[in-house]
Amino acid sequence: MHHTLIRPVIRYGYVPFMLLGVNGAAIALAASGASKLWLVGLLPAAIGCSFAAERALPYEAEWNSPAGDGGRDIAHAGVNELLLLLSVGIIPLLAATVTIADLWPHSWPFALQVLAAIVIADLGITLTHYASHKIGVLWRLHAVHHSIKRFYGFNGLMKHPLHQTLEMSAGVAPLILIGLPLDVASALAVTVAVQLLLQHSNADYRIGALKYVLALNEGHRFHHLKWAGIGDVNFGLFTLAWDHLLGTFSHDPTRRFTSDQLGMAAKPNYPTGYLAQLAEPFRASGACHITDAPTDALNTARG
Repeated sequence: MHHTLIRPVIRYGYVPFMLLGVNGAAIALAASGASKLWLVGLLPAAIGCSFAAERALPYEAEWNSPAGDGGRDIAHAGVNELLLLLSVGIIPLLAATVTIADLWPHSWPFALQVLAAIVIADLGITLTHYASHKIGVLWRLHAVHHSIKRFYGFNGLMKHPLHQTLEMSAGVAPLILIGLPLDVASALAVTVAVQLLLQHSNADYRIGALKYVLALNEGHRFHHLKWAGIGDVNFGLFTLAWDHLLGTFSHDPTRRFTSDQLGMAAKPNYPTGYLAQLAEPFRASGACHITDAPTDALNTARG
């Protein structure tokens, strides 16, 4: 009975809990001026919820088991979360030196300020992500993220630290130029981490028609299809609004994803070790190789 109850709760309640509960707690803490340590403490709590949901209601059971990538993914997550937290720490210094004009809407309700920051950051991050699939030097760094063979929450943090820095800089720089307050930046950092967990989650949750608007796992799996060109879809971090405008939105409700469809067809033997992945973008073998996808793969991916 307990098992029968928990599955529908996760299926329909997990996303609202993370988006409204965890993000809401971050917004409340930041608005109250609470110690940043409370915000940092939300991250392991969110990761724990992510793992629990994936085990109770997995999309693909085998993706819950490490395939020689567990330690590497923990290393990536640790380094990239640290970078995210450090970036928040230096925002006051940056704001004092590069803010062009304080146009920030300080009079708005705090939650609305965070939402505005999310919308602006989403555009910068999405465009950088899009460019990373088009520009060779950026793809070298981004390819680390696309080497994954299983799709679970931690994958959202499995990025080359230089690429993580570029994406976040593109998202936050416009905000700093117009006077982003530190407390809003702190809440934003938590929402980014939560979004990455949700976007790559192995939990088989449902969000109904919102799957056409919010950039969550159902749509993001299409982005990780291994064939060049086929995975150049659904670039958004928070929303799919920019993908609709760019013409890069893709969805096929009949597709079922497996590990065989993930990774990079052009680079099936991409290095799997953490240090090797940090070095690969700077090696000759780290260059982008474009291969045409099989016709049947193209047809099924595009729906």
